[in-house]
Amino acid sequence: MKSIFVALGLFAVLAALQACSPRPARLATEPDRPWPYYGADQGGQRYSAARQVTPANVRGLKIAWTFSTGDIASKGADLKHSSFENTPIMAGGRVYVCSPFNEVFALDPATGARLWAYDPKIDPTVHYPNLENCRAVAWWRDPSPATGAPCAERVFLNTNDRRLIALDAATGKTCAAFGHGGVIDTAEGVVLHRRGEMQITSPPVVGRGVVVVGSSIDDNQRVKEVSGAVRAYDARTGAPRWRFDPLASAPPTVIAGAANVWAPMSVDEDRGLVFLPTTSPSPDFWGGLRVGDDGDADSVVALDIETGRKVWAFKTVHHDVWDYDNPAQPTLATVAWNGLSQPAVLQTTKQGLLFTLGRDTGRPVIPVEERQVPQGGAPGEVLSATQPFPIAPKALAPSVIRPEDAFGLTSWDRAQCRKAIAASRREGLFTPPSTQGTILYPFTGGGSNWGGLAFDPGRGVAYVNTSSAMHLVTLIPADKVSAARAAEPDTEISRQEGAPFGMRRKVMTSKLGLPCNPPPWGQLHAVDMRTGAVLWEVPFGTTADLLPGSQLFLRGTGVPNVGGPIVTGSGLLFIGAAMDNVLRAFDATNGRELWRGRLPGGAQATPMTYVWKGRQYVLIASGRHGMSGTKIADQVIAFALPSGG
Repeated sequence: MKSIFVALGLFAVLAALQACSPRPARLATEPDRPWPYYGADQGGQRYSAARQVTPANVRGLKIAWTFSTGDIASKGADLKHSSFENTPIMAGGRVYVCSPFNEVFALDPATGARLWAYDPKIDPTVHYPNLENCRAVAWWRDPSPATGAPCAERVFLNTNDRRLIALDAATGKTCAAFGHGGVIDTAEGVVLHRRGEMQITSPPVVGRGVVVVGSSIDDNQRVKEVSGAVRAYDARTGAPRWRFDPLASAPPTVIAGAANVWAPMSVDEDRGLVFLPTTSPSPDFWGGLRVGDDGDADSVVALDIETGRKVWAFKTVHHDVWDYDNPAQPTLATVAWNGLSQPAVLQTTKQGLLFTLGRDTGRPVIPVEERQVPQGGAPGEVLSATQPFPIAPKALAPSVIRPEDAFGLTSWDRAQCRKAIAASRREGLFTPPSTQGTILYPFTGGGSNWGGLAFDPGRGVAYVNTSSAMHLVTLIPADKVSAARAAEPDTEISRQEGAPFGMRRKVMTSKLGLPCNPPPWGQLHAVDMRTGAVLWEVPFGTTADLLPGSQLFLRGTGVPNVGGPIVTGSGLLFIGAAMDNVLRAFDATNGRELWRGRLPGGAQATPMTYVWKGRQYVLIASGRHGMSGTKIADQVIAFALPSGG
């Protein structure tokens, strides 16, 4: 009996404590805030003014709802050739999600319940160079639709098989008056060398009634690659409006293709401009048949969105033989450099550089210097003597490696890395490819990639995540490529057809699978765009999910990452991206990690956030990047604070 009375006494004490404890505060409601574009706004700032979730309460985030695309059940083994890099958008009272196979789903913002679905039925047996992928769809409301007409609100979908599809946002049905029954073949007239050579992975952009589409083209295959021209269509009818080829301005002696725009683009509706991050011309690692600056390849290009007329272009790499193309959406922001506010374009790069250009002219807002770079290219190569470097901020990724810098967990694997580094050309950033083998540091997936940056307009701070690893690129005489491929069937070896050299590209790792360069291998950075100063930088991501138990001896290393950050008005930075199954929240003022949300699979995507009926949600696609080795899933996860407080 005594134990019963003791228990009753404990219950009484607990009840008294509960009565004296303050009730949890109810959530502060705020106006609904959509996320209507891939980058939150047309300029890709990845900023939301939402303030309900704060550094003080973010630890209370819980899963509010989940949605499965059904790909695990329907696609099975084909998922190994895909990447779930989708950033959902929220507009017109619906959340829109696209799967790696271009299925589109409209969801209820509060519950994740499916409202409609559309499947373009791409062929899952065609394997694309950049994997089956759909980073986002685009939403557009016709400012002057016919009364009661369908498709007054449209969802534009780019597909892996190069179609542009217009869907009625209310029903998911194709817009019959657009193109051919709602569909346009954007590669009409393009002669491909093989199936899947050309695809579209990033969303279209829409401005002033014009929808603009880029493309992704297989790397390293041949000199005379297909054109990377950007195409534009009437957003109502699908009629062609214009075509822009970045190589059209190159000298007639230049023999090349590609120079495409595979990353997301940006739009300044008021100025009527669309901003293109163009890529490298073909082939990537030898340019002897394209002497000079390759026209508008490797540039940020501003076009009149209604006519396609070039307004300006700024070159971020001269005569690229490193695959250092522009991989991220140009971010449109107002920058107060040295106290003078100017509308600007911010472009991150694989080199870990951040260029800040005037939006009207393309002239650098933060000065850019031409600096001498290593010479001594392969036979037939004519390199540029200099390359452009902004004076601020500092490079956000290291580029110099010495044999004594080699990383290893043991003296054995460290010695392996030291030997490999010593045997290679390693003269710093822009060391040319060679038959000896050249270290590209950062590697071609490094620095900042397609996730781009987030910009807080109130604080004037840009937030960037970077990866640090090394590629060893070796030029192989053309007559020896076949033998090399037979000897190393699991290594990336490409012919670069029409060039005197093929290429081999390998990430430099030890026998234990860890990078040969010293950590951190992944970082987050905060850059004050008023001064160019780096306010803080912290290691980002862990090896815990890739190598269970490794956290016992690999602390603070960070990991390479794929995806980007978002920032909120309350001072929170949300990011997935790392090679683990986690969504993280950081304090934007100091880089301190505040919260982790476990996910069913990899989160190599950029999150988003919106406020719907007074409640803030944070969404992330959990599914993995096909080349990362992270866990496969097919879900969108929505987090929110408990509605009761």
